[in-house]
Amino acid sequence: MTKRERFMKFLANEPVDRVPVAFFHHFCGPELMEKGMELPEAFERNIGHREALAVFDPDVIKVMNDSLMILPLDTSFVKKPSDLRKIQPPSVHSPFGRKTKELTQRVMEIYEGKDAPIYATGFSAIRVLRGSLDGMTNPDPRLPKWLAEDPDSVFCALDILTDTIIEYNEMLLKECGVDGMYFSVQNRNQYFPDEMFTRFVTPSDLRIMEHANKLSAMNLLHICGFTGARNNLELFKNYPAAAYNIAVYAEKVSLSEGRKLFGGKPVFGGFAQDGIIDKGSREEVREATWKILDECGQVGIMIGADCTVPYNIDDDRFNWVRDAAIEYAEKH
Repeated sequence: MTKRERFMKFLANEPVDRVPVAFFHHFCGPELMEKGMELPEAFERNIGHREALAVFDPDVIKVMNDSLMILPLDTSFVKKPSDLRKIQPPSVHSPFGRKTKELTQRVMEIYEGKDAPIYATGFSAIRVLRGSLDGMTNPDPRLPKWLAEDPDSVFCALDILTDTIIEYNEMLLKECGVDGMYFSVQNRNQYFPDEMFTRFVTPSDLRIMEHANKLSAMNLLHICGFTGARNNLELFKNYPAAAYNIAVYAEKVSLSEGRKLFGGKPVFGGFAQDGIIDKGSREEVREATWKILDECGQVGIMIGADCTVPYNIDDDRFNWVRDAAIEYAEKH
């Protein structure tokens, strides 16, 4: 099977010659993350895919947008909930939009001639708003309070951001030619109560996904969890994706259990973000791979991690996983 044939059979819940493998890591260290507009070296370091490709030829390609990761949003003027109605995210024609297009096209050139599917990363409107307004680690965030106090204003802001995210996704899918969106969602540690999330945040997520699904049948959902930061997976079980990335270590749920939750649809993951994947011996990586496959089988399964693995990992370790999957398929 070619990589694309294998991947499409994974999405179709059909037997494969061996399971595909999909690990992703950033190329920028913490000091360069999201600095692509101000530091040329951050933008160029972001295009580190060529060095990685020389070591590991991926089954699935994801354009890592480390230096331009989250849509920038000025909320410095926001002092009260009603001010959120005035936010103005950068359009696809802005300097940020043009740079995003350039990054995507330059990375895609690196993989020219490869038959693996190529994805672009997208983030939810609530992730953009939360990060800009409160940051991701603020112990006393305003947004949950404002959603309870003035939900219409927060909903208006999400609507504005959703329109912009849809424009970016359309550019990435139609103009840049990626095969699908890798859409990241979260409500870690009940940042919003479940009922509030479902009522006010889910409509934005669904509008983004439903639009992307009109342009591609291959969009993936990444439910972003990591150690100490869990999601209620029930919130996302009706999100319309072709496959679901579940943080099995963060959520304390196996891939097979996650697959049941998502109605038997394809799922991927299995490894923690760090640990065996970046520190284990080759035999330990092989044993972990076989354990995953023993637990969930080889149909509708792709091996990956809870989230991005360490940015400085040796990409050859992904070959270890793939070799283990090949060996497993030969013996089962």
